[in-house]
Amino acid sequence: MGLLTEGTPLSWEETKKYADHVRRHGIRQFIALHDGLKDRKNDGLKWGEEIEYILVHFDDANRRARVALRAVDILPKLMQAEKEAAMNGDEHPSLPSLWRPEYAAYMVEGTPGQPYGSEPSDWSEVEANMRARRKEVQALLPEGEAVLSISAFPRTGCSDFTFPPSVPTPKDGISRSLWFPDAAIFPDHPRFSTLNRNAVRRSGQRALINLPLFKDERTPSPFHEDFSALGDEGEAKAAAKDDHIYMDAMGFGTGCCCLQVTFQASDLEEARLLYDELLVLCPLMLSLTSAAPIFRGMLSDHDCRWEVISCASDDRTAEEKGLQPLKNDRYRIPKSRYDSVDCYISPLSEQYNDTELLVDEDLLKVMLDAGIDRQLARHVAHLFIRDPLSLFAEQVNQDDEHGTDHFEVRTIG
Repeated sequence: MGLLTEGTPLSWEETKKYADHVRRHGIRQFIALHDGLKDRKNDGLKWGEEIEYILVHFDDANRRARVALRAVDILPKLMQAEKEAAMNGDEHPSLPSLWRPEYAAYMVEGTPGQPYGSEPSDWSEVEANMRARRKEVQALLPEGEAVLSISAFPRTGCSDFTFPPSVPTPKDGISRSLWFPDAAIFPDHPRFSTLNRNAVRRSGQRALINLPLFKDERTPSPFHEDFSALGDEGEAKAAAKDDHIYMDAMGFGTGCCCLQVTFQASDLEEARLLYDELLVLCPLMLSLTSAAPIFRGMLSDHDCRWEVISCASDDRTAEEKGLQPLKNDRYRIPKSRYDSVDCYISPLSEQYNDTELLVDEDLLKVMLDAGIDRQLARHVAHLFIRDPLSLFAEQVNQDDEHGTDHFEVRTIG
């Protein structure tokens, strides 16, 4: 889950006008944050996990399962204790769990109420807390509905896959999808719909996802779909590849679920080394935990959600993809903003940075002049080659010595 600042969302055209402003002030905020933390030492190990859950409605009589658009109903109840504590001035209450919205109206995200530590007794709490969170959600669901920890709901995008039923709006709305209805996007926080709408406006097209289809002896060859009955005016026909599962909405990726882990290191140096070590381990973990073999009700030849979420979040323009000469954009960018990591950031790993790294040279100079070491500065200057997608009117002008929204909104969307 990304930054959940509240406010009045700006359109893509308005956000674009402030792109350079956000980049400049985001770098200033990063420098202030770095300078305030660079000499901090000996923090104890703290860590936590986030689990994204899918809510499912079971119609036993008709043998049908649908995602339950129930998050907007149960999240206020899940978050009530935290809200009451905040109203009483307690910003860090001792609660068993904390809850947040996620992209889809059928998702909720839960974390332990307090971070875990490094003692063996902490390790024994993890599974018990996970069980308690699941029970907490399940207790709020009506009969016939369940909370599941699955990577991707297999019928997302199929006809009648939501409860209550909802229909896509391919000619207007937020995602303009042939299959993913706007009603399936969580409605009570503007970040999710704003990210989706602005990604479509920025790229000039719907999301473009082609996942290889698993073929058996009964699969037509080539496998090809006709989208005209769904309201396609040619965009899907041109985008879809033969022998692939074609998807056209951010929700096919951000509507997936996962487990995330966050660590507090002892200092900045250890944090940078830990980042690099996880960079090597995470692809292995992704492969070992692959659990998403079905999309739009069809069996895929790939079983990991990463490829789908990467393509679903790709807001690059035709110029940035290298399909047209650069005219209105600054760079040709080789991949989606949600994709593999491009460089190591610890000085101990610098020798392994053997691929070209696209950076904003002006912002790189600002950081070098401020005393940021070149390796870390290049990493951040690479993140800032992209435009912000989500910006709120109330957050345009910030105190760069204390605010971090412009830095965070650039690094996560």
